[in-house]
Amino acid sequence: MCLIAFAWQTHPRWRLLLAGNRDEFHARPSAPLSHWTDMPIIGGRDLEAGGTWLGVAKEGRCCVVTNVRDPSDPQQGTSRGLLATDYLAGPDDATRHANTLQALASSYRPFNLLTFDAEHGFYIGNRPSSKAQPIEPGVHGLSNADFNTPWPKTRALMQRLQAWMDAGHEVDFAPLFRALADEHQAPDELLPDTGVGLERERWLSSAFIRGERYGTRACTIVAIGYDGKGLIVERRFGLAGRFEGESELPL
Repeated sequence: MCLIAFAWQTHPRWRLLLAGNRDEFHARPSAPLSHWTDMPIIGGRDLEAGGTWLGVAKEGRCCVVTNVRDPSDPQQGTSRGLLATDYLAGPDDATRHANTLQALASSYRPFNLLTFDAEHGFYIGNRPSSKAQPIEPGVHGLSNADFNTPWPKTRALMQRLQAWMDAGHEVDFAPLFRALADEHQAPDELLPDTGVGLERERWLSSAFIRGERYGTRACTIVAIGYDGKGLIVERRFGLAGRFEGESELPL
């Protein structure tokens, strides 16, 4: 995933309500949202490395991973997509997993990781150094920088998620999908400088990225109730943002 906003332990119905976009090269093969046959995971699947960018598992566990935008980083180490499968299919709860992973985080490619179980949520990252912190109840955001870094598109999605909750919505996810599909670019004075140049910063500043080689591949909503039940909805896109399908699975 490359853009995420989520509400943790603050919505009256949903313990975790997450809206996110996965941005990736269109040539990288992936499988759509499904129940995996070899692991107890529901999610899309990266067919190149075998992991996932977002998945859910039994008892309402959820995991989401993004990369870190830094063209000067050599991007060496273990695939970050395996971080999600290791947590979702592993025996540790979010707290124990975070404590263990923090000691190993430097061996992975640059990553930001969100993990949730029935009681706790954690942010774990490994740039510029390894860190793990519990997530407090509230609305939070994540893109390709540190947790809650106020990039314009991250702030905008957080605000629209908060507005969705303030309006009393529970299962009408259409406003959230509209927020994920927003192609508005931020003003130059608000853009971060991540080393990719002004033109590319502009292009990457919208929630939905449309491109021939790289762009938004999936928009996903995850809603997990306090009883661990809920649903996950995925909309998929191809070259130049062409819609390719939608899947919805209960949890």
